[in-house]
Amino acid sequence: MANHKSAIKRHRQSLKRAARNRAMKTRVRNVVKDVRAAVLEEDLAKAQEALRVANGILDKAAGKGVIHWKTAGRKISRLSKAVAGIKA
Repeated sequence: MANHKSAIKRHRQSLKRAARNRAMKTRVRNVVKDVRAAVLEEDLAKAQEALRVANGILDKAAGKGVIHWKTAGRKISRLSKAVAGIKA
């Protein structure tokens, strides 16, 4: 454990940030799961609503640096493609 006052504060901050990032990553995984579940049920309205929510959360996570922006884009693209596949 750190002894200097500034290092103790840094440690506290890092724990807070790690918890925040972990929560955001969990939220991302859950919304992606929700979209995929709606696609499996072939419920178009539910899938579109879940996709709308997922897009916002993925963009927010990428903007805050929790996940890479290209990872967010890839996930949004693949989910959008899956939802569009229900219509066909």
